[in-house]
Amino acid sequence: MEIVYFSFIIYKIFLFVALQVMLLAGTDTSAVTLEWEMSNLLNQPEILKKAKREIDTHIGQNRLVDEVDIPKLPYIQNIVYETHRLHPAVPMLAPHFSSEDCTIGEYNLPQNTILLVNAWAIHRDPNLWSDPTHFKPERFENENEANKLLPFGLGRRACPGSNLAQRTVSLTLALLLQCFEWKRSTNEEIDLIEGKGITVGRKFPLEAMCQVWQSSPIRDIF
Repeated sequence: MEIVYFSFIIYKIFLFVALQVMLLAGTDTSAVTLEWEMSNLLNQPEILKKAKREIDTHIGQNRLVDEVDIPKLPYIQNIVYETHRLHPAVPMLAPHFSSEDCTIGEYNLPQNTILLVNAWAIHRDPNLWSDPTHFKPERFENENEANKLLPFGLGRRACPGSNLAQRTVSLTLALLLQCFEWKRSTNEEIDLIEGKGITVGRKFPLEAMCQVWQSSPIRDIF
């Protein structure tokens, strides 16, 4: 009985830790990504207006955007992609450990080497991206561009929640733009200074003004 009880305790601890990691990793990175999205949109109102027009054209104001509508909103998805590129929530991806000697590009990695991938640097490499420091969602109108992104890693060690994160962030952004009119709190551009940590958000929290759009169905919700 003691062995069974001990095994049960270990299982409960493992399950608790696993669920905690999944919840914290998913909520923190998604929140950071949304804050970066809104920061860039408020600095470039023409992009914000274009995204709002897409929502009005394909969804309208008679109902709220739903998850099944996301494929109808490619520009919203491009904004999410561009945010992942310029502001990956986790700039240094989870470390990899070589189980045997291997070669990556021009580099020979001996067995038992810890490899850290700097996604932030790759996403701003001028050899891979045109005008790499500029927030330009239109670059992802070419579907092949999205294949160069590394916000969730690649291969067997990629983030298992990447598809869920992409859908959740796209839906939340679409709802924020559909339901509210957004403006900067001052005439100055919002600073894009990064903070520090494993998950890299803004150094200072985003402050902005918003009001509910006056279309009757959305106003009634709030």
